[in-house]
Amino acid sequence: MHAETTDDERADFRRHGAEGVLLLGGGAAILLQLADPRVARGVAKHSGFRERPLDRLFGTLDYVYAIGFGDERLAAEAVRAVNRLHAPVRGDADGGRPAYSAFDADAQRWVASTLLAVALTLHERLEGPLPAATADAIVRGYALLGGRLQAAGEGWPETRAEFDDWWHERLVALEVGDEARTVARSLLTGTSALPLGAGVLLPFVRLMTAALLPAPVRAAYGFRWTPRVERVANGWLGVIATVWPLLPRAIRHAPMRASLRRAERRSRYAGTEPRGR
Repeated sequence: MHAETTDDERADFRRHGAEGVLLLGGGAAILLQLADPRVARGVAKHSGFRERPLDRLFGTLDYVYAIGFGDERLAAEAVRAVNRLHAPVRGDADGGRPAYSAFDADAQRWVASTLLAVALTLHERLEGPLPAATADAIVRGYALLGGRLQAAGEGWPETRAEFDDWWHERLVALEVGDEARTVARSLLTGTSALPLGAGVLLPFVRLMTAALLPAPVRAAYGFRWTPRVERVANGWLGVIATVWPLLPRAIRHAPMRASLRRAERRSRYAGTEPRGR
């Protein structure tokens, strides 16, 4: 990130990022990540998504929340943990498929950008358009997700307008291949790796995932998107937009709090009082 984030901007980012409702966009973000063939190859060959989807979910959440909300100790520990997991994720080009590495700075920027793009879409679907200054602060806040790894701050947009231009250019170049579709199908239809009873939520997860994907990417993954399905998705989003602000902050921020507690327990300094709440 080129510009230094001010305290007010960090507060804007944290107000946005603390809301657990953003987890509704997790499926769409993952499918967008997989639409980059480099990411799809790495996930297909090295990831435990299919066997341990919740482990992967918690790992991603813990990194994001540690970087965005933890103190420097928790953030540094999260970075070390991710780098350890990323170290073996690499492979050469093969049969027309690209080489890949989890340490690829551009791929890391892409992964961070999918989280940002889906979060902005969901935020505005539920609350309406963001003020430009707030949106700019959120864009700069997400730079840290890749910037704490190998992506540094280079190539990350400074403003919402710059991000939108960059994002639309990247969308045109996406290629949803067989590896991406295979992983997506197992994530959104398989129930064997989920806790008992969790499978009943998959239809809703599929609906929200489809609703938050850009139309060309949604079509490339083979989602059935009819006017009726769109009305159902819009209805659910309308209900959530009405109910979510009425919930106590303790509920709305519960995923973030739980994640920081997990990070604290894992920390080598577990006996130290956590900061950065």
